[in-house]
Amino acid sequence: MPIAKIESLDHEGHGVAHVDGKTIFIDGALTGETIEYSSYRKKPSFENAQSIRVLKASSQRVNPKCQHFGVCGGCSMQHLEPSAQVAAKQRVLEDNLRHIGKVKAERILPAIYGPSWGYRHRARLSARMVEKKGGMLVGFHEKRSSFIADMTKCEILPPHVSALLVPLRGLIASLSISRRMPQIELAVGDNVTALVLRNMDPITEEDEQKLAEFAAAHSKPHPIQFWLQPKGPDTVFPLVPADAPRLTYSMPEFAIEMPYKPTEFTQVNPQINQVMVRRAIDLLDPQPGESIADMFCGLGNFTLPIARRGAQVLGMEGSKQLCERAVENATHNGLQDKTKFTEANLFEMTEEGFAGLGDFDRMLIDPPRDGAMELVKSIGLALKRRPDALKRIVYVSCNPATLARDASVLVNVHGYKLKAAGIINMFPHTAHVESIAWFERDPHFVPKAPEAEDETSNEATE
Repeated sequence: MPIAKIESLDHEGHGVAHVDGKTIFIDGALTGETIEYSSYRKKPSFENAQSIRVLKASSQRVNPKCQHFGVCGGCSMQHLEPSAQVAAKQRVLEDNLRHIGKVKAERILPAIYGPSWGYRHRARLSARMVEKKGGMLVGFHEKRSSFIADMTKCEILPPHVSALLVPLRGLIASLSISRRMPQIELAVGDNVTALVLRNMDPITEEDEQKLAEFAAAHSKPHPIQFWLQPKGPDTVFPLVPADAPRLTYSMPEFAIEMPYKPTEFTQVNPQINQVMVRRAIDLLDPQPGESIADMFCGLGNFTLPIARRGAQVLGMEGSKQLCERAVENATHNGLQDKTKFTEANLFEMTEEGFAGLGDFDRMLIDPPRDGAMELVKSIGLALKRRPDALKRIVYVSCNPATLARDASVLVNVHGYKLKAAGIINMFPHTAHVESIAWFERDPHFVPKAPEAEDETSNEATE
């Protein structure tokens, strides 16, 4: 069995070693460790491998809490002490900013982190009848596999949801559509837990009765409501019990309650979301009467807290359904006069299109993993027309590579300073890195020569 000395962790949390001139990425290995490994993928310049035995352990190694660690495909960093996980993610962010964006934050923000267990209030569970494993399985996929892990509990789900995994096996196995119901989507709100069954065939009256009995039997400490999804996400509807509380999450600091459907995007970690919104608002520092843009606004997670500070906010989002939900949420919270929501494809934004939206004092950007390249490129004309426009931009990111790429445009093309950046540990025990960055317009900025801009742009998109 080959042996390797682990030199560092990569951006996905794999141990990195070099053996005979080849880079080896090793699952389950930590910096400073000496391990035996077995390769499962070999390429001319690198290999992917699995740690087989730890010969010399890191002082930061801990015993994984979950009994399914190593089999289930989630939570790949449970063997690393939680504070070390945060530090590793911070290094990923700084490395991406430096190598991809050619930028450096003037200040590193304290990491946003919270409970490491029971935090996941959104999840998508798979369901499948597997006779060789004793019947119906409900859970996440196995590591590097399409098979479903044989799970009896999950440490990152809220305890009352984890306790449902085994009972759900029996329930689904008893339904007439047990082989035609491949997925359960979970959404835990303040007052109810919604379970969305992806029913590829209609259910029977007997099925509905079984669902009602299950919901009644497991109504403590959190009521359960079953929803059905016969086709796409927009076809979901609540089934039983019909009188369950409305699915909502709240942000008490801003006196805001957000109703939503279980298939609509919300953050998986509500406690971290509270702190993240507070951090974003503090950095953006919206003032009464200012005009502020909230790009990729979703159902208004940042829009409404900004409006609560007295600013006028335009929220833009590519999903018509989320725009409609945002309008409803603004009205629900009495902020309809402070907000406006517009459906738009922000991945195709142009300079003329952005300038046509009007003048903005500040902007918040919260894009998906693809980032916001066309949007950040499009602000140039607005800045030329009004030099004091967009004096501050706060960027919330779920992909440090695209944040770094977009930061390069903001800093090197548009003349912003990267005042501060830091991570948001939205997904403990995973390698997923969320972050937040604060950009301030530099009044003394001198544009680089075109050749230098092109070179930076090319490298940032590699």
